[in-house]
Amino acid sequence: MSVSSYPEFTFFSRFVADIQAGRKTITIRDESEAGWQPGQRLALFTNPEHQPFGTIEVLSVMPVAFDALSEEHARQENMTLTELKEVIRAIYPALPPLYVIEFKLVET
Repeated sequence: MSVSSYPEFTFFSRFVADIQAGRKTITIRDESEAGWQPGQRLALFTNPEHQPFGTIEVLSVMPVAFDALSEEHARQENMTLTELKEVIRAIYPALPPLYVIEFKLVET
């Protein structure tokens, strides 16, 4: 199945190398991007350039409170906990309900 036949999912360009190297294995999103199901495959594109860079398989989607973010979440995002919280606050300043989407890269 070609990448274009999967639903699209975007990441900021700065995360591409970490995803492709297997250093980033989760993403934290708001509920508008949390409707994926385990086993579902998603075609990856950069944001804002919209360049394809691989395919992931969703392993799980779990709610997480901002205050419950841990060093393990930060490790899976390939950053420190302080960096992770800063990134989330920058993207979601109102801190809406958040979801951890765990994934594995299946194609680059």
